[in-house]
Amino acid sequence: MPAAQIQYVFDGSKVGLLSCIFRAFQFKEFDVSLSLPNHCQHLLLADDSIDVANNPAHAERVWAGLQQRLSRTALRQFYLAYLSESLDAFQHLFDYAVHVFLNSYAVEKNYMQTSVLAVAQWAKKVGREKHRMEAFVRFKKTADDVYLSLIAPDFNVLPVIAPHFKTRYQDQKWLIYDETRQYGLYYDLSQIHEVSLNAHHIDAQIAAGHSQHFIIALNDAEELCDRLWKTYFQSVNIQERQNLKLHVQYVPQRYWRYLNEKQL
Repeated sequence: MPAAQIQYVFDGSKVGLLSCIFRAFQFKEFDVSLSLPNHCQHLLLADDSIDVANNPAHAERVWAGLQQRLSRTALRQFYLAYLSESLDAFQHLFDYAVHVFLNSYAVEKNYMQTSVLAVAQWAKKVGREKHRMEAFVRFKKTADDVYLSLIAPDFNVLPVIAPHFKTRYQDQKWLIYDETRQYGLYYDLSQIHEVSLNAHHIDAQIAAGHSQHFIIALNDAEELCDRLWKTYFQSVNIQERQNLKLHVQYVPQRYWRYLNEKQL
């Protein structure tokens, strides 16, 4: 009988994924099924399930190896696919990396290989979500003069949209908070900090150990601007010429929550 497939259980982090790849080569275990702690495949025997601990040193070695063997475009695709947070994407990334290290040719261009094509497809999905967040995110000025935006993207795109907003709004303090993943990015006119908010969205605990207090109440002028924008939108919107089907094609309904004019 063929040997049972080995299952690696990891925490879903980038370090954890790269640690799984390191272990695969350390023990020559390439026929591996990845799983997350809450998604273990019960069909596999307990003896075949291995908890892979995060090892930053091992992860750095794997990432350095990928940097040597992949182009910048392929590395970005790898990272974007990881941000999908999908177990399917994690599995393809694992298989992709195994092929990269086992072969001397340019694996990243071999789209006949299932994992190569899948990684490119996942990267495209995440990249599309990134661009839509950059286009549709709207800020509201709070009483503490911090521009706040609450988002709930399909994928964990905060790390890749930060450069766009830092460049575009470099003279304003802003906070983009992912309600789904319960963390955000705060720009203090100098640096971007990762923050977490309490249940009332009042205190923002900065990862570095400092704290920043925000009063999450709209600035008086912001409320006026919000009303003026909605009035302007209503005045220029020609009801008789509306094409809802085309409109939804360009601005899917799940993004309407970010647009002031949709909150009439």
